[in-house]
Amino acid sequence: MIQLRRPEGTFARVGHRGASALAPENTLRALELAVELGCDMLEFDVLELSDGNLVLAHSNDLREVSHGAARGRVRSRDLAGLRRVAPDLPTLDEALAFCAEKLPGIGLQLDLKRRGIEGAAVEAVRRHGVLDRSWISTFDARSLRHLAELEPGLPRAYTLPRDRFGVAKRGPLAPFVRAALGSIGASLPRRLPVLLARARAVAVTLHYSIASRATIDRAHELNAAVYVWTVDDPKLAQGLVRDGADGIITNDPRIFTMFGT
Repeated sequence: MIQLRRPEGTFARVGHRGASALAPENTLRALELAVELGCDMLEFDVLELSDGNLVLAHSNDLREVSHGAARGRVRSRDLAGLRRVAPDLPTLDEALAFCAEKLPGIGLQLDLKRRGIEGAAVEAVRRHGVLDRSWISTFDARSLRHLAELEPGLPRAYTLPRDRFGVAKRGPLAPFVRAALGSIGASLPRRLPVLLARARAVAVTLHYSIASRATIDRAHELNAAVYVWTVDDPKLAQGLVRDGADGIITNDPRIFTMFGT
C-alpha cells in the first residue's frame, strides 16, 4: 500500500482536482497536466449520480460542475444527462483506467463527497489495479470507519475542518468563520488523538489555516501523515514543508518550481 508518511525533508506534490488552476477541474486533461508539471499524486473528488455511476465532481451544484452551462443538482442527473452539460467530466472508472494506463506510479487521492459510496469506490480501485497507490479522504468519520472495515489496508485521511465551500474567504460571515477556524487550529493538537481514533484514520488532510507546526508534530507523534489543502502560494507551501507537512495539495503545481525544496 502507498506510504503517506514521507521521510524528513521530502513531501508529496498533489494536484488538487488535477492542475485545476490551468485546466477544467476533475478532468482527464487536468490530471495529466498536473503530472506533466511535476505532481507525484493526484487528488480528485467522487460523487454518485442518480443511476449509481460515480463521477469526478466536487459538489452537488450543477452550475459549478458544468461551469455555468446548467443549474440544478448533480446527483439528480444520470450519466447521460450530466454528459449533456459537462461532456468532459469522467466517471471514476474512466479516471482510474486513464491513471492505470497513462500515469503509472502516481499516487491517487480519492476525496469522497458523500457517505454511502465507500463500497463502490473500493471496488473501483481494486478493479483497475490501483489499490496499492490509492488512498481515500473525507470529512465524514463514519465513512472512514466503514472504509476501514471494507479494506483495512487502504490508507484513510480525515479532512478538517468542514469548511469545504470556502466560506472563510467571502461573505459577511467570513470574519466569524475565520475566528472559528483559529479556535479549531489552536485546540487541534490536543484533540487530534481522539479525532484520529474515532475515524480510524491514518492521516489528516488539513486546511492550511489550521495546519500549524504543533499540529503537524502531534500528528507525527501519532504516526499519522499530514497533507495540507489548498495551497497556491509558494511561500506558504515552503513554510508548511519546513514545518514537516507530508504533502502539499495545490490547484497550481507551478508553485513547486518557485522554491528550492
